[in-house]
Amino acid sequence: MTNFTHLHVHSHYSILDGMSAISGLVDKSVATGMYSIALTDHGNMYGIKEFFDYTEKDNNKVRSEIKNWKEQLEVAEAEEQINTCKTKLAEAESRIFKPILGCEVYVARRTRFDKSTKEDGRGCHLVLLAKNKKGYHNLCKLVSAGWTEGFYYTARIDKEILEKYSEGLIVSSACLGGEIHEKLEEGDYEGAKKAAQ
Repeated sequence: MTNFTHLHVHSHYSILDGMSAISGLVDKSVATGMYSIALTDHGNMYGIKEFFDYTEKDNNKVRSEIKNWKEQLEVAEAEEQINTCKTKLAEAESRIFKPILGCEVYVARRTRFDKSTKEDGRGCHLVLLAKNKKGYHNLCKLVSAGWTEGFYYTARIDKEILEKYSEGLIVSSACLGGEIHEKLEEGDYEGAKKAAQ
């Protein structure tokens, strides 16, 4: 088993940027000993339910195994039997897959309402991950607002709405299309520090 968790994964729901089916992503992760990944499709959360449901189906099989080993541990008497049950129980518990729900959003350079220049067409990339139920609800609000209020070439949010719905979210600088990376590429270290705040 590996301790690595990929926090920036695109599925076939990221048009022109991802081609993997969600089932394939999860199966490959499990096959390589990685029991957690974050689904962060570009500007949408179309695959989130499929991702969660697919991992829950697999997790239910593992939970059944965990229950079985716990029951055997309760009735085990010999030390060797107890140790075997504990080992098998720990091994099964380590195979519970943790789906991390997220999105790689586009952040308008000025405001999501500005649709006058191509400069704000795609905006900067930013990865948002839900760390709890509140974060998931806020992520849904942000992505929805991106489509209903900020759509201009693509669904966009801005820093104002991100601040409003930031509770329960983990923010990552994303890819080379992120604001921090762009500032660093321009040699603007102070601007990159400011963008990170």
